[in-house]
Amino acid sequence: MDTAFDETVGLLRTSQTVAIGTETVYGLFGRADDPDAVARIFEAKGRPAFNPLIAHVSGLDMAERVGHFGRIERELIEAFWPGPFTLVTERLENGLASDLACAGLDTVAIRHAAAPFLSSVIRELEAPLAGPSANRSGHVSATNADAVQTDLDGLIPLIIDTGPCDEGIESTIVRVIEERVLILRPGSITADMIENAVGCPVFYPDAEDASIIAPGQMTSHYAPNSDVILNATSSEPGEIYLAFGATKKTVKGTAYSLSPSGDLREAAANLYSLLRKADSQNPVHILVAPIPDIGLGAAINDRLRRAAAPQR
Repeated sequence: MDTAFDETVGLLRTSQTVAIGTETVYGLFGRADDPDAVARIFEAKGRPAFNPLIAHVSGLDMAERVGHFGRIERELIEAFWPGPFTLVTERLENGLASDLACAGLDTVAIRHAAAPFLSSVIRELEAPLAGPSANRSGHVSATNADAVQTDLDGLIPLIIDTGPCDEGIESTIVRVIEERVLILRPGSITADMIENAVGCPVFYPDAEDASIIAPGQMTSHYAPNSDVILNATSSEPGEIYLAFGATKKTVKGTAYSLSPSGDLREAAANLYSLLRKADSQNPVHILVAPIPDIGLGAAINDRLRRAAAPQR
């Protein structure tokens, strides 16, 4: 396994992705602090929207470099880590999870999986790994290496066969809300187990809780203070233009390019940082060039539509 370990670490250090089995399902992993690696995850999966990814850590010490933890979160960690249990918590400013991995939100999902190979890799890298399920978006999750091969063959450089997954379903995801535990996604760690562990009320989201259910589900999502206008081909002074490829002659004033070469992966990796850079200058509008609605472009356009939606 030493050769596989070294190859895995080497690939992850160079912004590549690797599929690795966990106790739940196989995950497609890239460094959570590397936007280009995260963009490769979205590209390989054909993910239809910018949904936040789980940051996988090697323990509480690393988790504290990603998010903030209160008393109840720490009790939950003591009870259920390592294991099929994910905590959504406030994101640590300048922490080890990139904007792209967190979908531009102020929260981050964190898990310490009971997966020895994965944990060893994370400890060696000294950085968390972002990882959704290792399958094409919309397909059944992969619980063995052959299923990963079927979905992602030719799209990722390496699949580590760690055997069939023990759990076979994705981790339970929770968030602590005012000393109550909200189950965002049920899994093998049940409501009864959680209540017995921490003695707090456990509840599921309803219509009144829709705004906090999960990252990526709201119509307006990471909306800048400035209005965002899509599919723009020109701009006026006082507006900021986000180009895709070469900047057009009809653009006046400040302009930045999501990707000067027209590369969708580069555009995805740069999207959040350039939206923030533009917004910090308080422009009249933020104008965004048309993005091809193919491959990773579909995800970019979905994310931009959320940024341009009216804020509630």
